[in-house]
Amino acid sequence: MPATPPPRPAGTPVRLVERRLPPDLDEALLARLVDGFYERVRGDERLGPVFDAAIPPGAWPAHLARMRAFWGSVALGAGGYDGRPVPKHVGLPGIDDALFARWLALFRATAEDLASAETAEILVEYAERIAHSLRLAVAFAEGRDTVGLERLRAG
Repeated sequence: MPATPPPRPAGTPVRLVERRLPPDLDEALLARLVDGFYERVRGDERLGPVFDAAIPPGAWPAHLARMRAFWGSVALGAGGYDGRPVPKHVGLPGIDDALFARWLALFRATAEDLASAETAEILVEYAERIAHSLRLAVAFAEGRDTVGLERLRAG
């Protein structure tokens, strides 16, 4: 009988394939990415008002910390994020494909400014998947047909 692997501690991510991370992809880079990206978002004429309406000024430090944990979980498998992003985005007024495309363009620009080309592409790929998942959830919640909803690309 084959040996049974030890139980995985609660909250530990399951890794089906071991992946090698680029040397610059670490928590420090992700913190700079999150902070720089949201600085651009808050200054953007289209995205800024949406985020300002959803996140009170005093809540930004907590939001940024949550986003750092989110990206650490996504990109590093750190497992520190325990939120539910879909309910936070469904029902936000004004969320449409143009906003998602703008979000992706700002994300790509920030990633390319801060990371190596390889790391930027990895992070943008994650962002595109996340945006697509959120777009599907928003469309579904609004009762729209999601069949054929293609993934947006980050310019």
